[in-house]
Amino acid sequence: MGKYTVKKTESGYHFNLKVDNDEIIGKSEVYNTKTACMNGIESVKKNGPVAKVEDQTVADYKKVTNPKYVVAQDKAGKFRFNLTATNGQVILSSQAYKELPGCMNGIASVQKNSGDSEIAEEE
Repeated sequence: MGKYTVKKTESGYHFNLKVDNDEIIGKSEVYNTKTACMNGIESVKKNGPVAKVEDQTVADYKKVTNPKYVVAQDKAGKFRFNLTATNGQVILSSQAYKELPGCMNGIASVQKNSGDSEIAEEE
């Protein structure tokens, strides 16, 4: 099971979703308040396990409704995904992956670890 780690920075609060080995599998945006950050975690818990995948790296990709994982290739040729909530807002972003299968494994890990993970605060 993974865990959410909440951290306060100079600009606000953000969270990471980590797996058992402490590897970060997703990061949030920066929120102005801790309450907003906690609401972001609740949104990932709700949407992460059930979201469909929209792979925008293939021609004529099939659009799916939110919530969804949007898979794209960046300018450097690396693969990334964003998890969007039902309102279309990005609630979690991935690291860059060299290969598409790694990116898809990252999505599978979020699907598996996002629903019931504990929340911890970091210094």
